[in-house]
Amino acid sequence: MPATDYQASFLGRISIRRNQVIAMDGNHEQELQDLELFSKHVSERFAELLSSPDDVPFDALLSISWLRKLLDFFLCCEAEFKGILMMGNDPSQISKPPLDRLIPEFLDRSVKALDVCNAVTNGLESVRHYQKLAEIVVSALEQKPIGDGQSRRAKKALTSLISAMNVDDKECSAAKATERSWSFSRRGVSSKDRVPEHFRSVSNHVAKNWSAAKQIQAMTNNLVPPRGAEGSGLASPVYTMSVIMVFVMWALVAAIPCQERNGLSAIHFPAPKQLNWAQSIIGLHEKIGEEWKKKEKKGTAGLLDEMQKMEKLGNILMGFTDSFQFHGDITDQKAEEAAAHAAELAEPCRRMEEGLLPLQMQIREVFHRIVKTRTELLNALDQVGKSSPPLL
Repeated sequence: MPATDYQASFLGRISIRRNQVIAMDGNHEQELQDLELFSKHVSERFAELLSSPDDVPFDALLSISWLRKLLDFFLCCEAEFKGILMMGNDPSQISKPPLDRLIPEFLDRSVKALDVCNAVTNGLESVRHYQKLAEIVVSALEQKPIGDGQSRRAKKALTSLISAMNVDDKECSAAKATERSWSFSRRGVSSKDRVPEHFRSVSNHVAKNWSAAKQIQAMTNNLVPPRGAEGSGLASPVYTMSVIMVFVMWALVAAIPCQERNGLSAIHFPAPKQLNWAQSIIGLHEKIGEEWKKKEKKGTAGLLDEMQKMEKLGNILMGFTDSFQFHGDITDQKAEEAAAHAAELAEPCRRMEEGLLPLQMQIREVFHRIVKTRTELLNALDQVGKSSPPLL
């Protein structure tokens, strides 16, 4: 069953429950079933992401299509999470232990996630720049026969492409951060402060000294699995959704150019293996973390599958253009090899052309959804506060 069908069926069930008068014991039993079903859906979705074959370009780990699937699953999980937390329960529950502590922590984590969405959106502009440079290379080397002019044009674009993709994160961000506005959390936004209305689009830049790795590390603060009786109550979905949010932001930062990502592979998620969904997230974290460790030593633009292929082919074609300029001519065999590699380079360019805008729109939707859920939770807390009897 597609993720959206899971979501519609699940939310419909909770909506029906909300409008029914059920005995207290029955209501508790139904809540346990909903929690189990939510956990099952999370497990199935992330298992599907883990099983994506690396040899299939469109489904390869951290490809554009894989990231879009990840964000789609995030949105489905988030909708079900909100349904469990708010649609079928007494609103006063979110102000009682342990939710009186967990909800403010979740709201603070959400603000940090908004910053990450902004940083990733900025990073997508770099990816578009790489795409345009690679398209110049393809255009130059698909000419027959390849002359000195085409070779020089391709070499110039390749030099810019490889240099941009291998520059250190910190240096790259500093060069582009001449005028950046403050991020959400830099102004001391607490979990009780609302996100203003004008933050309806992902258009804000992050601060010069902002660190993607440190931001995500901060999101893991106080993120501990519920213990004892808390594990069978509403603390469980709050914890589950928190882990999902942190993982999704971590994966986006690993894939797409963001400023200051040193130490990204050292970030760990406290997900006990006995939880049915934890195995898949741990497996994904390990696979992506190993790839990041390989790249982190030399500096990298990111682990986006299309960029990895672009970098590999760019280095091969750079050798071809160097050889052309040195010898002044090339054999027919070398020309055919260059044309074949240029054709390969055209494939990630095409996937970027088709997928980057939808990916950017999904990140925008994630941003808006986080803002909306955060606002609804804050409103619920306000209503509970107003209805509470005054202290004597």
